[in-house]
Amino acid sequence: MKSTKLFALLAFTAALAAAPVFAKDMPKSREAQVAVAPQYDTTHVYVAPEDVDKFVTSFLATFGGKTTKQVVATVTPTPSSTTSQLLQTPVGTVSLFGFKTPIPYPFGAERNGYLVSDMDGAIKAARAAGADVVVSTFPDPIGRDAVIQWPGGVNLQIYWHTTKPDYAPFERIPENRVYVSPDRVAAFTKGFVAFSHGKIVSDDAKAPGAEIGRSDATYRRIRIESLFGKMVVLVTDGHLPYPYGRETTGYEVADLAATLDKAKNAGATVLVEPATSDGRSAAFVMFPGGYVAEIHSLAPKNAPRTSGK
Repeated sequence: MKSTKLFALLAFTAALAAAPVFAKDMPKSREAQVAVAPQYDTTHVYVAPEDVDKFVTSFLATFGGKTTKQVVATVTPTPSSTTSQLLQTPVGTVSLFGFKTPIPYPFGAERNGYLVSDMDGAIKAARAAGADVVVSTFPDPIGRDAVIQWPGGVNLQIYWHTTKPDYAPFERIPENRVYVSPDRVAAFTKGFVAFSHGKIVSDDAKAPGAEIGRSDATYRRIRIESLFGKMVVLVTDGHLPYPYGRETTGYEVADLAATLDKAKNAGATVLVEPATSDGRSAAFVMFPGGYVAEIHSLAPKNAPRTSGK
């Protein structure tokens, strides 16, 4: 009995001793998290100036939402001029650019922009996770920006605003669709998960190839979730029929058929008709100006049962 009480006392004392260390470490973990929220992930879309208004009309007619006032600004660290506006919908946000001048390298290759709470901390964390800073931090009209590249050649922009923005949460969080090779997927996944403080929610080594236009094959599909939002990593050999790989974002909607009708009526073209796989029905659409998007709806989790013996 005495030895049991002694063991319990020692265990309790050890727990008390460990508690302050754990508490002290917690703020460091929070400080390392530079993501803000999924609604601050914006897909970067570049179209010709003459297509800007047509794209805005078509995209908002398809998904709903609103646009900010169009401005003309320099959004690169070297001289350039572009129209710029933000299209905010319940299922995803677009940063739209219509460059009036040639686009400075490497802009146009970045797929999206992530808002960060600490630009210097985000740069440090990205480098520590294996990313290259391909465009070092530069000022823009409302804050600071940088472009980073992950293993596999995946470019994304990170940005920080002088005045903290306040956007409504998405009704449905879009997914960042990233195509990488088998050679670089381990480095990409490890680095991005570390940077985003995210988690792998699924890893299917034999996903149906029909999802990438290859009904005769399978491929690896990894889904990642973090405070930045959703990401799907499509690991392929690069043998992709058009338009697979051209899309950068997948938009989840409640009713795919109704959304596609809206898109077609608003001047968009359905490139791939709806097909069902992995609990979702998905299609590919091209909007005026050439922007290609995946649009999908999820199957009900509890499908109604038919009656019978």
